[in-house]
Amino acid sequence: MTEPTKQKEETGFALIHLLPNALTITAICAGLSAIRFGVQGNYVLAVQLIIAACVLDGLDGRIARLLSSDSKLGAELDSLADFVNFGVAPPLVLYFWALQDIRSAAWIAVLIFAVCCVMRLARFNVGGKSETCDQDNAYFEGVPAPAGALLVMLPMYLSFAFADTPLLPSVLICLYMVIIGLLLISRIPTWSFKTTRVSPENVKYFLIGVAIVGTALLTFAWVTLIALCGGYAGMVAWAWLDKNEPSNH
Repeated sequence: MTEPTKQKEETGFALIHLLPNALTITAICAGLSAIRFGVQGNYVLAVQLIIAACVLDGLDGRIARLLSSDSKLGAELDSLADFVNFGVAPPLVLYFWALQDIRSAAWIAVLIFAVCCVMRLARFNVGGKSETCDQDNAYFEGVPAPAGALLVMLPMYLSFAFADTPLLPSVLICLYMVIIGLLLISRIPTWSFKTTRVSPENVKYFLIGVAIVGTALLTFAWVTLIALCGGYAGMVAWAWLDKNEPSNH
């Protein structure tokens, strides 16, 4: 036990240092509530809660590092939250939404996705949460769990955005769910946004882009999410081609 940890235990924790764990608990509540609203048929709210859990997942770890309040408890909470929010809630909401007509086959797809997600998280934890592809910090191996959760709900975004369009066949939705699950545990290189750097002269353009995407999400949420999913899928394909391009040397 380090000296700072001892001092914290002796003097107590400042409330600000508990903020990251509070965000993680809030994310778990959002994921579990998404399942509840999925059972009740409020699918729009269920998807919104899962997206909120993704946002909270992106904040808690970064805030913990900024406050120097990283802890083993926080790490374990974060991993458990990821499984609930990204491995359990999305496939269950999809199951309640459109897969009741082929329950047995659909349940197999749900289980495959959930198992793939927990295997990815276990692989990530074993790697000391510094998982890279070929020791290259610019890449993860496989699609990260939050991205997989957002991708697997793409059929729902399409349905919400284009209400007059018939639903995709249940079999195709199940197949799509299995494919996304397999991408989670694949060795396909995907960009790690954590290591991306923006040059000083491009910061203003980056901030303008964030403002545009944020405004689009608030105004045309489902269409924007469809575009983001398509863009991410294209980025994964491009990263895979770039990583596997033969060296000139």
